[in-house]
Amino acid sequence: MSQLASKQCIPCKGGIPPLKGEELKRLHEQIEGWNVIEEHHLSKTYKFPNFAKALEFVNKVGAVSEQEGHHPNIFFTWGKVRIESYTHKIDGLTESDFILAAKFDAIPMP
Repeated sequence: MSQLASKQCIPCKGGIPPLKGEELKRLHEQIEGWNVIEEHHLSKTYKFPNFAKALEFVNKVGAVSEQEGHHPNIFFTWGKVRIESYTHKIDGLTESDFILAAKFDAIPMP
C-alpha cells in the first residue's frame, strides 16, 4: 500500500486554493497511471475482461468513496471504468483527490 493510500481524506470546507505547480507535481508522482488534466482533475481508465468485473470494481470504488466521504465521477461501460476526481467545493485538486486515487489503485482487481 502506498503512503497516500494509508491516509484518510479530509473534508474540504472551501476557502482554500486548489493545488498547483510543485505541490501538484509531488503528489502526482506518487500515483501511477493517473493523468492530471489542466491542473483541475485526475483521470484514470481501468480495463476489465467483461461487464461483470468492471461492475464489481465500480462497487468497490463506491464503497471506498463512501468510507472516505469523497466522491469521484465514475464512468462505466463494458470492460472499462474511468474515474475522474477533483474537490467540488473548490473546483480543483486537493491532497484528498490523490489519497482517493491511491486507495482505488490498492483495490484488488476482480
